[in-house]
Parts: sequence; structure tokens; C-alpha cells
Amino acid sequence: MSTYDVIIIGAGSVGLPTACFLAEAKISVLVIDELSSSGQGQNKAAIGGVRATHSDPAKIQTCQLSLDVFSTWQERYGDDIHFQRGGYCFPVYDASDEDTLKQLLTIQHRFGLEIDWVGADDLSELLPGIEQEGLRGGTYSPGDGNVSPILAARAFFDRAVDFGAEFRFNEKAIAVERANGSGVVVKTDRSSYSAGKVLNAAGAQAREVGGMMDVDLPVEPDSHEGGVTDAVLRFFEPLVVDIRGFPGSKNFYFYQEKEGHVVFCLTPEPIVPGMDRDSTSGFLPKAARRLIKLFPRLRNARVRRVWRGLYPMTPDGVPIVDRIDDSDTFYVAVGFCGQGLMLGPGIAKNIVSLMTTGQPLLPKEIFASFGVGRDYYSRPSETLK
Repeated sequence: MSTYDVIIIGAGSVGLPTACFLAEAKISVLVIDELSSSGQGQNKAAIGGVRATHSDPAKIQTCQLSLDVFSTWQERYGDDIHFQRGGYCFPVYDASDEDTLKQLLTIQHRFGLEIDWVGADDLSELLPGIEQEGLRGGTYSPGDGNVSPILAARAFFDRAVDFGAEFRFNEKAIAVERANGSGVVVKTDRSSYSAGKVLNAAGAQAREVGGMMDVDLPVEPDSHEGGVTDAVLRFFEPLVVDIRGFPGSKNFYFYQEKEGHVVFCLTPEPIVPGMDRDSTSGFLPKAARRLIKLFPRLRNARVRRVWRGLYPMTPDGVPIVDRIDDSDTFYVAVGFCGQGLMLGPGIAKNIVSLMTTGQPLLPKEIFASFGVGRDYYSRPSETLK
């Protein structure tokens, strides 16, 4: 039986950077995934936004770490992952939405985020051609950005392999058992492996894998759809989030990626629980109406393709990242609520620190927000999802 320092279950937005940073620190690591290659679960369905401008302090500081990783990746490791620091912009057409976003500025400024309210005229310069009727202004955070999920996943995988990490694809974890003495044995449908520590980074399968570790993780997936247009001449930089509600949808967000394609997604209303990843006939008409209403100049853009991915949700909209036993064996990093790509590198940095020093990089009182034993139902759901 092959033995490793750490076994990671899941080669996605969290498992890949964690494997990379562990292997870079000379820690032997094996990654097991039931799919055929890295980043084939929720990762490749992400649209690519990366922002620190959340309302939860733990997510703010985690994404600050992620932005540092993404923005310096090419300089440090040589891979072009199509990172752009184009910012995020939340245009507002409703007084209550304006109040909500302005209230969030207090906590966001407390953590040093570069974000402010801009008036309608300034916002129109940032987003040429945006719908003018009723526009009140919006928030703008120039330090946020976007990255290619596919290129980022490939870069994390390649560097992890370079540093010595091993991967087993097309293998499904079926049992996690304590070894005699110390450590753990992970059994798959093909083989068995032993390690000192194991990390559940299984995305939509988090609850199933958690059961193997004797912990019930309240992670339930629901599905969201996205799409991308043909490349058009670049005319705006920020990722735009329209938080208005429309029939059949809530938030709608889109941006223009490095090569000019407009990538878009919306939050369905009501949500669609379950693991279904087949595209629907109703998504594109809803998304197209919202895109054209907000940006009429895109009415002739041709949609190249659409797809459907999963949001592994927690009851309070905050991930579960923790050590889950006193023996320093079982770890969990799941429930990213559709934000695994942007949180992944920062979570990986904290997991590596937790495994190697016993402490996360985030202050303990803030990191506790991610704790597995928290009351998921006593606090309001995280405001900006």
C-alpha cells in the first residue's frame, strides 16, 4: 500500500491549489478523483470572477489571499492563466439595493478593501452603453478581477505534478478508515492508500465523503447555468453584477474575458436543487433578456455555447473549512456556494498552514466562521453571494 503525508479527495478548485502548495512545501500528497482529469467537476463550470468584496470577514480575507495568488501566478510560475484586474461593479437601480451596498462598505473598508460608491455618470464611463433609465450609481472595486477557470486548474495541476504530487483519476473513494496506530486508509474502487491526514475537497460529493469520516456536512448542491458569446471588441473592464430580481432569476453577472468573449450567468429563482448538469431550454432566453436590457449594445452578440454547473450550498452561504478531529487526521474544505474558484487558493494557503503549523493564516476568531461545528441556522445568510 502506497503511503503519503496527505491524501486529498477531489481535484477541483480547492484540491488542486492545496495539492500544489503542499507539494511545493515538500509534503507528499496524493489526489484522488472519480472523474477523468483535473478540474472536471464544478471548476470548469465557473465563469471566472475573483473578488474580495464580500460581506463575511473570513471570505474577504481568504479572497485577498486568492487575489494575490492569481495576480502574481504568471510572474512566480510562468503560466498565463488570463488573470485580469478589471474590477467588480454593482450597478444600482433601486433605493433599497443602494442602502444595502452602502452599508456593506463599512465592513469592507475595515478590512482595507478598495471599493467605493460611484455616481451614475462615473459608472456610465466604466460601463459604456449601460441602461440609463433609473440608474442611481453603484459600487466599484478596481482591485477585484477575473481568471480563466480552465487555465488556472491546469496551471495548479501542472505545478503540483512538477513539485511531486501524485494523482489518481477515474478512482472513486468508497471508504475512509482509521489505520492501526495513527493515520488513515482511503479505499477506492481500485486500490487502497494510507496517509497521515486526509482532506475532503469533494465539492458536490462533500456530504457523501463526509459520511465516510463520520461527520454530517450540510452541503446540498443546486444548479446554475452560464454561457459565453463570440469575441467582440473590448468595451468594458469590470465584472458586472446586476442584483435586481426578475421573473425566474435573481442576480445576473457577466464580464468580458481576456480575448473579448462575454461570459454570463444568472441565479435562478426559485433555486433548482440536485445534481442535474444538463442545460435547459429556458436559460438562454432569460439570460439574453437581462443582458440586452442592461447592455442594449450586445443585442447582436452571438452566443457560442451554454452549460450548467453545481453550487454546493451551505445553509448560511459560508464554506466549511476545518480540522474535524482531535487526532489531526481529518480535514474538510467544502460548501463553497459557487465561489470555489475565487476562494480556492486562499483556502489552500490556510489548509496548508493548518496542517503544518496547527494554525490557519487567518486570525483564529475570523477563521472560526468556517468551522464545522458552527450553528448554520442562527445567523443570516451571507449578503453578497
